[in-house]
Amino acid sequence: MEVYMNIVLRTVFMYIFILIVFRLMGKREVGELSIMDLVIFVLIGECVAFALEDMEKPIFQYILPIIILLIIQYLNSLITLKSKKVRDLIDGDPSLIVRDGVINQSEMKKQRYNLDDLFQQMREERIHSVQQIDFAFLEASGKLSIFLKSDEPLVLPLIVDGYIVENHLKLMNKDRNWLSQQLKKHGYEKRVEEIFYCCYENGQFHVQLKTTGEN
Repeated sequence: MEVYMNIVLRTVFMYIFILIVFRLMGKREVGELSIMDLVIFVLIGECVAFALEDMEKPIFQYILPIIILLIIQYLNSLITLKSKKVRDLIDGDPSLIVRDGVINQSEMKKQRYNLDDLFQQMREERIHSVQQIDFAFLEASGKLSIFLKSDEPLVLPLIVDGYIVENHLKLMNKDRNWLSQQLKKHGYEKRVEEIFYCCYENGQFHVQLKTTGEN
């Protein structure tokens, strides 16, 4: 009877403990988990499984690795919050799969993403033809974000966390010279590192600084 009671108590404790750990890690949808998130969650799952299988060892031996993983995840979130380059290194940039109804075969091959995957996600979005698509991006999570030709014009961030997004400039058929001219016109030419978010929408240049929220 005592053995069963220990199993119940340990299970309840681990359940509550893991709920607290996941809560501390922050809110992310399951479909939006990064590779780092998945690695952490798999390792935590293994620790929990060992803790419930091996009742002889003190539970702290299994809690300690989980706490270490929590610290790693917390530090990772701090670093990626401050650096877009690190975010891109860990999670990767979205990949342009379709542009103006044309499938990017080289990018699909690079991402090991086949036509069956593309057509399945198109069906899920009730899109009948590739020719309807203006832009389709394969996100780091594996989700396909689709913008139809009939939608509002796609607005892409040009500067994120003080980092110029070169790929987005190319998609807009713009370059750094054009961006520099726009920044100079609005008085931000020497303040790129201070810019939190910048985009060009409906002929208007929008800039938000990092700390003040100034537009």
